[in-house]
Amino acid sequence: MTDAEQQALLSTQATQGQALEYLRKILLAPVYDVAVESELTPLNKLSARLGNQIYLKREDQQPVHSFKLRGAYNKLTNLSEQQCIHGVIAASAGNHAQGLAMAASKLGIKATIVMPITTPDIKVDNVRRFGAEVRLVGKSFNEAQAASIEFADTENKTIIHPFDDADVIAGQGTVAKELLQQQPKANVVFIPVGGGGLLAGMAVYLKQLRPDIKVIGVEAEDSACLKAALAQGKPTDLEQVGLFADGVAVKRIGQHTFELIKQYCDDVITVTTDEICASIKDIFEHTRVIAEPAGALSLAGLQKYCQSSSGDESLVAILSGANMNFHTLRYVSERCELGEQKEVVLAVTIPEQKGSFRNFCHTLQGRVITEFNYRHASRATQQDIAHVFVGVRVADQAERQQLISLLEQENYQVSDLTDNELAKLHVRYMVGGQNPVKTQERIFRFQFPEYPGALEKFLDTLGEHWNISLFHYRNHGAAFGQVLAGFEVNNDDSLDFFNHLKDLAYEWQEETNNQAYQAFLA
Repeated sequence: MTDAEQQALLSTQATQGQALEYLRKILLAPVYDVAVESELTPLNKLSARLGNQIYLKREDQQPVHSFKLRGAYNKLTNLSEQQCIHGVIAASAGNHAQGLAMAASKLGIKATIVMPITTPDIKVDNVRRFGAEVRLVGKSFNEAQAASIEFADTENKTIIHPFDDADVIAGQGTVAKELLQQQPKANVVFIPVGGGGLLAGMAVYLKQLRPDIKVIGVEAEDSACLKAALAQGKPTDLEQVGLFADGVAVKRIGQHTFELIKQYCDDVITVTTDEICASIKDIFEHTRVIAEPAGALSLAGLQKYCQSSSGDESLVAILSGANMNFHTLRYVSERCELGEQKEVVLAVTIPEQKGSFRNFCHTLQGRVITEFNYRHASRATQQDIAHVFVGVRVADQAERQQLISLLEQENYQVSDLTDNELAKLHVRYMVGGQNPVKTQERIFRFQFPEYPGALEKFLDTLGEHWNISLFHYRNHGAAFGQVLAGFEVNNDDSLDFFNHLKDLAYEWQEETNNQAYQAFLA
C-alpha cells in the first residue's frame, strides 16, 4: 500500500468513526425531556398539484415553536457542573435563544442571550418569558456573536453555540430519527440552512441508515452562506445577508457543520423571497399554521425541485419554525401570488383619453385585475399617453407570456416588472403625486362587491363619460373591492355625474376636501 493509499484509508476510517459517534450521540440524546415527537403531516392538495407525495415535518409543534430546543437541551445536559456555575450565554437570531432559554430554565441554569437589534419582538419577548436575560447588540448575528464571546470571557460564562457544536448538531439530528420512523420510504428530504446545524445533524443520521436517500439543503437567495462555502471549498463570509428570513440570516456557515454537510448533503437549492412567501401561504392553507419565513424555506425548495423532477417520489420538507412576526404578514400577503407566479406586474402605456382604461380592461379578456395605479400628468397634445402600473392575475408562467404578447398585439407598450424588486417594494405604492394640470377634479372612494366584471361595470358606467384623472385599485381577495378615483367634472355636468353614481349602485363617498388628498394629490 502506498503512502497516499494509506493516508486515504486513515481518512476514510476517521470519517466513518466520526459518523458513528454522531449516530451514537443522536440515538442517546435526551431531548424528549423537553421536546415532543413532531408530526409528519401529508400535504394532500399540494401532492396532487405537484405529482409527488409531499410531507411536512412539523417542528412548529415544539414548546418553543422551533427545532432549536433539541440541540440546546442536548448541549446543556452534556455540560459539567463547573461549566454551569456562572451560567451559559449564546448569540442568536431568535429560535436558538428561545430553545436555550427554555432548556436552561428546565435544568436550573442561568442563561444570557445576545440578540441582534433586528430580532422580531415576538422572539425577544418569548426569551424573556422563559427567564433568560436578553442583551440586544449589533445588526447581524455575527456582531451579536462577537459580543457574546466578549461577555463570556469577562463574566466566565459558557458559550452555547447555536449550530457549530457537536452536541447541538446531534440534538438537531433527532429530527431525522423521527422522520425515518414515520416515513421510512422517503426519497428526498429538504432541510433549511442557516448556520447548518439542522442540515448537518439530519444528513449524517439519514446517510448512515439510508445511504440512498437524497438530502437537499435549502437557502434563502440573499443569505446563501452554504452555497458560497461550497464555491470556495471552505466557510466564507457573505458581505451582507437579507433579513426577511431572519432565522437563517447567517453570514458564515459553521466549520463543523460545513464538514458534515460537504460529506453527507447531496445538493443545495436557493429560493427567492417571493417563493418563500408562496410556501408560507401553502403551509397555512394545508395546516392553518403560519410558518416563519425560515420555517417555510424547505417547502419552497421542494417546490422548486418539483419543477424539474420526474414525479412519483416521497418528498419531505422540514417546517423548522413558526415564530412569525405578525406585522410581516402584510408583506407576505402582497408577495405570495408573485411567488406562485399567479400575478404579473406590468407597466403599460395607454392613450390619455376617455374610455382608454375601459378598453384596456376589455383587452385582458376577463382576467382579474389585482391592482391599477394611475395619475394623470399632462395634456399637451391630442396624442397624450398615460403610463399605468397594473397587476393581473394569471394561472402560470405560460399565461404571463401570453398576456404580454396579447397586449403587444393590441399595440400597447408593455414592460414586465414582475421580477423587479424596486417596482414591487416601492413603485407600486408611490404612483401618484399632484396633478400639474389645473382641472375641476373631484375625488371619490368606492366600495363594491368583488365578482367577475365588477370593475368593468364601474368603468362602463363612468369611464366613457368623464375623464378619469386618478385611479387606484387593489384586489385583496376580500368580499368588497376598494377604489379611489378622480374625475374631471365640470359644474355643468355635476347633476348628470351624480345620476350616474346613483345608477351604479355602489357605495361611495366624496373625498375632494379630504386633507390627505389636498396635501399630496390635489
